[in-house]
Amino acid sequence: MTKVHLEKCPQDMAEEIKVEYMQKVLKILAEAPAKYGAPIIVRTIQQLQEEMLGIKQEYAQIKKHYNALMMQYEEQVLEHIVQSEDPIKTGIQYAMIGNYIDFGARITVTEEHLTELLNTPERFEVDQKQYEELTMELEKAKKLVYLTDNCGEIVMDKLLIKQIKNKYPDLDITVMVRGAEVINDATIEDAKQVGLNEIVKVIPNGSDIAGTWIEEISEEAKKELYEADIIISKGQGNFETLRKCGKNIYYIFLCKCDLFANIFQVPKLTGMLINEKYC
Repeated sequence: MTKVHLEKCPQDMAEEIKVEYMQKVLKILAEAPAKYGAPIIVRTIQQLQEEMLGIKQEYAQIKKHYNALMMQYEEQVLEHIVQSEDPIKTGIQYAMIGNYIDFGARITVTEEHLTELLNTPERFEVDQKQYEELTMELEKAKKLVYLTDNCGEIVMDKLLIKQIKNKYPDLDITVMVRGAEVINDATIEDAKQVGLNEIVKVIPNGSDIAGTWIEEISEEAKKELYEADIIISKGQGNFETLRKCGKNIYYIFLCKCDLFANIFQVPKLTGMLINEKYC
């Protein structure tokens, strides 16, 4: 982490300012409560970067581009999903692939690699035990909340949600996006761009953290989570901020860093479907 934040300093910055900046970063890390997930700490560091270094990364054009790019694949992917033996399971595989589009993770995102992943969804195995538990619970559930993660990725989320709606037409589904711009995470604007709001209720969570930190989300968002029988949570950031919260959450993500690969003892870019009680 230290190396990453030193790289944020402009090359012509005075050495004493670099030292002061790093001292403040280390102080943030040292004083962060143990319960804080990485996205909460990262927000504080990004605020420091903006205040001290004048650095604020903009992702608006990247987000629009990847939303549009994934929409070009939408019809092709949907056809593959509906023609598969198990559309919901196949939808989960594509939802895993969508999680690759993450400019906050320490991976290099390229359109070429994304295309390769989209053409080989069978590489992303879905744990059968976890999947059977999920479908059994969806069968009897009344309310599902689906927590999104990144731009572009939400096109694949949209296709998975369509399959869930088709199989469980009486299930009340709410999708939750970020409450403000943060890295390339999906907001209401992104949901509208890809038409997600046209098939399901979409609300912002009221927070600018790259995750779902229950202590900070809006009262509307809290109410949705507390009333949900099942929560499907996309991405590492949501996992880091929700883990051990005690709710009935099924996490879907790619292990994109060494930390997650080590936690789950899998190679990097392995797709995960796992319930909160097993974490």
